[in-house]
Amino acid sequence: MVSVDLLKNLGFFEGFSEGELKKFADIATEESHKAGVQLWKKGEPAKSFLLLEEGKVLLTLDIDVGLHRPAMQVTVDIVTKGEGTGWSSVVEPYINTRGARCIDDSKVIAFEAAKLRETINEDKALGFKFMNVIAKVIRNRLVHTEIILVGERGLSTLAETY
Repeated sequence: MVSVDLLKNLGFFEGFSEGELKKFADIATEESHKAGVQLWKKGEPAKSFLLLEEGKVLLTLDIDVGLHRPAMQVTVDIVTKGEGTGWSSVVEPYINTRGARCIDDSKVIAFEAAKLRETINEDKALGFKFMNVIAKVIRNRLVHTEIILVGERGLSTLAETY
């Protein structure tokens, strides 16, 4: 369990009432992870949703580049203080779509997936509000992925012409 004040200070829960924050605080725990720790890999069951309290988490995508070659790891986003990661824990089929690795010593507020889903399913208005924030997280990830893809394509086109 964490304090309501701790959640209140994170941008993710902006606009949530004290009572709503209490429901999330009751199921949250604090965790610390050293730089370099792999939090999860793409394709693994999504077991938790995290809010960053301190540090940075790198979101990655492994791309196969051919037979007998190692996968290329592409950075999709960097999660920083107040931001959330692990939206796959509340969106079916509950499988991680990206890898997540701490690039700094990090402190997170963790929500175990099953408890979080139970909380947002019990109170539909709260669930709608939470999922609206999750939709914004997903949108931001898509925008960042698009920027990376456009940049990569542009660089490869330039490399081919020179």
